[in-house]
This record gives sequence, C-alpha cells and structure tokens, in this order.
Amino acid sequence: VQLQASGGGSVQAGDSLRLSCQASGRTSNDYGVGWFRRAPGKEREFVGAFIWKRTTYFSDSVRGRFTIARDDPRNTVYLQMNSLKPEDTGVYYCARFNGGSVYSVTSFYDWGQGTEVTVSS
Repeated sequence: VQLQASGGGSVQAGDSLRLSCQASGRTSNDYGVGWFRRAPGKEREFVGAFIWKRTTYFSDSVRGRFTIARDDPRNTVYLQMNSLKPEDTGVYYCARFNGGSVYSVTSFYDWGQGTEVTVSS
C-alpha cells in the first residue's frame, strides 16, 4: 500500500485548500492516516490524524482551522485547511498509522511524496 498526497498550491493568507491522500494497492478501510508537514528548515511535524474510522487528532497550531474527512469508496482521506496562515507553508505528507503515539513520525509508515503548500501574507 502506498499513500500519495496531492492538492497543494500557492494561496493567500485566509484562503482554503483541500489536500487529498489516496491509497493505492490492496487496502482495508480500517487503517488510520496521519498528516505531517515540513516547513522550510524545520523538522517534519504532526498536523492531524484520522484513526479508527472516527477519531481525529490535530496539533494545537491547526485545531479549529483544519478538518479531516474520509471517503472509503475512493480510498481517500482529505485534509481541509481553512483560514490558512503563512506559517502553514510547507510540504505536506500523509502516511499510514502503525500504532503508538499519533503525534510521532515513527508511528507512521507507507509515506508517499508530499505536496507543497505556500501561503503568502
């Protein structure tokens, strides 16, 4: 199974974007998906996760602005990003949850190529 993020782009502060994370290959619908981002010059950081079909987690920096939804027939998980800020700029990645802390990069695998988001002030 490989997860591929898409939907990035360049937007203005206050705009919205929706990122998609699509799974290819043989999948079941009970896997969890996490979103991470890497800002220029920084480490990859947790953004949000959709675990066990209904539970969502978000970092403090995006909670209330970002939401996650899942489309099982399409094997796709969406990250809806509203009220974007320049500090949301980075490359966004999705990956499959393997257990452990949802806030940790090491709890995820099947990382795909990221999609770049640039937010201008």
